[in-house]
Amino acid sequence: MARKNLIGISDDRAIEAEADLGRSSVDRPISGLISAARPASPVGGITRSLSNITQKVERAQELERQLAEGLAVVELDPAHVDASFVADRLGVAADAQSALAQQIREHGQQVPILVRPHPAEAGRFQVAYGHRRLAAAREIGAKVRAVVRDLSDEQLVISQGQENNTRTDLSFIERSLFATRLEDRGFARDVIMSALGVDKAALSKMITVVRRLPIDLIEAIGPAPSIGRRRWTELAELLEQDGKAEAAADFTNDETFQARDSDQRFEVLWAFLRAAKTRTKAVRWLAPDDTAPVRIRETESETTLSFNRKQAPGFADFVRQRLQSLYLEYQQETGD
Repeated sequence: MARKNLIGISDDRAIEAEADLGRSSVDRPISGLISAARPASPVGGITRSLSNITQKVERAQELERQLAEGLAVVELDPAHVDASFVADRLGVAADAQSALAQQIREHGQQVPILVRPHPAEAGRFQVAYGHRRLAAAREIGAKVRAVVRDLSDEQLVISQGQENNTRTDLSFIERSLFATRLEDRGFARDVIMSALGVDKAALSKMITVVRRLPIDLIEAIGPAPSIGRRRWTELAELLEQDGKAEAAADFTNDETFQARDSDQRFEVLWAFLRAAKTRTKAVRWLAPDDTAPVRIRETESETTLSFNRKQAPGFADFVRQRLQSLYLEYQQETGD
């Protein structure tokens, strides 16, 4: 039903009635156009009521449109707001978070966060970006100012990533870990590229670095804001040497390591692994003729046989030709 018939009175009739009185049918106080006082009449009162109803409906519809388009800022209870389903940080320093909370306490929250209605829980919301501001609002017991938008999963992570790109406090490893987590959740690489603002080659390098590192080790080191891709790649190469991954795990569990800041944790671990020797064990196999034609080198991940061509010429080829039969014999004995 058209709004002009909400209470059964035609706008055309009202306009004609007011035209007979020689007055404007609409007050526009914002524009400075206010009609002169006029004698009360039934038709004029009805028209004013109709105008008020229409304006209220239009204001409500405009607010709904702004909320749907993310143009209006609302205040939400932080208890009703959940984090994004993909983390983009490896932790925030306590002093930095306290400083943010104090700033909001003194000056208010100047920049709203972006949330969407929670896809699985009615009455709740999920953050696209603004996790630190949300945490600060919780800390000081205040409402959090937010823009609410209907976002798909892809739109949320793109918004989250692009907001992060405008800041300088996300480190290389945090961005790379965020990209890897998105790929593990099934997001296409073009979506991840849009979220991070990087090209295909850069994204591939970022994900490759994370794939070469134990996630527990990355989390133990933290964001390491001063450490770039080259140094993380060097660390991955050190960890791939025999026995060093296990040594690194033991080293990072030490309390003195955990007490350092993130950049220092990276540096001391890198220096430790550079100095650590690969744990190997090498022995010579003694043959019945008292020669030692084979040297056996063992590490925690593999065993290597080295053949001495001077002491036993052709013995390496002899063993190589019989590897298949030896393996079949091994399977029969072990039941594999």
